[in-house]
Amino acid sequence: MSVELNHTIVHSLDNHESAEFLANILGLEVGEEWGPFVPVETSNGVTLDFATIPGESIVMQHYAFLISDEEFDAAFGRIREQGVTYYADPHLKQPGEINHHYGGRGLYFMDPAGHGMEIITRPYGNEE
Repeated sequence: MSVELNHTIVHSLDNHESAEFLANILGLEVGEEWGPFVPVETSNGVTLDFATIPGESIVMQHYAFLISDEEFDAAFGRIREQGVTYYADPHLKQPGEINHHYGGRGLYFMDPAGHGMEIITRPYGNEE
């Protein structure tokens, strides 16, 4: 068996709010709550299990999602429609812009718990 990431726990102020926020942006489904977790599964089978914890315990993490051009258009549309602030860079210095790294498109936005989310259409280092 090859090594694959199966799931990760994402700390949040409200597990339902954060799971629904990300699922909505990415066009995914929120799974059934299981214990303290609200899961969102990606198309490659990795599950982000959102867990509510005290706000002072949350440490910002970064999550990047590789999506198709069509999925980017849809997600970008939802981001703009919902008034979510987005940036072309991870340091949040270029608001309202997207990037074109490696011939693709990408952007960064924050989730309700303050985690940095990124959507890209080409993986980093892809010279195609």
